[in-house]
Amino acid sequence: MKTIILLTISNIFMTFAWYGHLKYRNSPLWIAILASWMIAFLEYCFQVPANRIGYGRFNGAQLKTIQEVITLIVFMVFSVLYLKEELRWNYLVGFGLMMAAVYFVFHKW
Repeated sequence: MKTIILLTISNIFMTFAWYGHLKYRNSPLWIAILASWMIAFLEYCFQVPANRIGYGRFNGAQLKTIQEVITLIVFMVFSVLYLKEELRWNYLVGFGLMMAAVYFVFHKW
């Protein structure tokens, strides 16, 4: 559970680092890059320990899959609440298909 919590916090920072500057498109690009790198540092402060703690309980592919699922959930919330974008049905279908990949990664074959 600690891995999931740390990855969630990491992904919140990552989403703001990657997409938060889109609300401020009139600011100079160098400021967006600098701010994004500063936020990304905080992301790594949570992401690296999450993977260190989780590795062993999960393998590398499972950790990456967990991270991607969390990324999709965080991004859906971020795009609606922060960017004020509409969450369309085709986005949900596409994200749902990606979530189906979780079954194949975690299923014992």
